[in-house]
Amino acid sequence: MREEEVKELLERTGAWRRGHFILSSGLHSDIYIQCALVLQYPEHATRLGAALAEMLSDLSAEVVIAPALGGILVAHEVARALGVRSLFTERVGGKMELRRGFVLRTGERALVVEDVVTTGGSVEEVAKVVREWGADVVGFGALVDRSQRPLPFTLPFRSLLRAPVRAWEPSVCPLCREGIPTTKPGSRGL
Repeated sequence: MREEEVKELLERTGAWRRGHFILSSGLHSDIYIQCALVLQYPEHATRLGAALAEMLSDLSAEVVIAPALGGILVAHEVARALGVRSLFTERVGGKMELRRGFVLRTGERALVVEDVVTTGGSVEEVAKVVREWGADVVGFGALVDRSQRPLPFTLPFRSLLRAPVRAWEPSVCPLCREGIPTTKPGSRGL
């Protein structure tokens, strides 16, 4: 899938939203990419997952893992395309954990994916869980990379769409200065 196709699909399904948003990272932005709105359509989820899996197939992952909530469907569809298991972590007491009887084997090759990456914080938390289980992180993937700065990854990171949309610390947010009300659409804190 070409980047233009991904962006058009996000816009057509209402996943590319405009307003004043508080991101999971705490940053503010005038754009929010709500991938749940595109992933609600199984045919789009399958197509996006297959495209991302193709980009990451050279990493020879044995399992795909993502942070709940946004990454669950992405991990499932990427894993389906790769023919491997799909797991997700959940935040418990502010810390990511594997739950629900999920396990990782020592040395298992894990690919960490997410719907949207802004700072890389959530996927780094998932990578930490993978390493704590003795498995190996082989790389990272996302439907959308909306980062504005270099991400903290030393391993391969690939995304279907590079969309470095603006994001500000709350103290310097121009939308706050204009008095535009905020919306926090993400799942962190649920």
